[in-house]
Amino acid sequence: MNIKPLLEASLAIQLHVAAAAFAITLSAAIIIVKRGTPAHKLVGRAWVAMLAIICISSFWITGMNGAGYSWIHLLSVGTLLGLVNAVWAVRTGNIRAHKYAMISTMVGALLGAGFFAFMPGRMMNAVLFG
Repeated sequence: MNIKPLLEASLAIQLHVAAAAFAITLSAAIIIVKRGTPAHKLVGRAWVAMLAIICISSFWITGMNGAGYSWIHLLSVGTLLGLVNAVWAVRTGNIRAHKYAMISTMVGALLGAGFFAFMPGRMMNAVLFG
């Protein structure tokens, strides 16, 4: 492991990675806690906040395509829309829609984007594998 690339990265990248690490931890917690409890709601709100920070910070990370946005930024837009949909669903009492929106957001945002973050040539690959 080599943390130097992360320490030398921009504030946006550092915030992005910190929020992602926290979101992964919260993902495990949200799966464990009983649904509908105050703990579930608290962890869920924190998880949504972390995903929003991840998505918003990604718009200041543009190294993949020179200085412009890349196709991976579409994941950020999709994740933000998924979060809005999930929060709207739970607020209107549609627990089934909330559940599926959250599961698909978790899989797409954390697993999908996480997979691409560790591809060869990417910073997190250099951090993890040196």
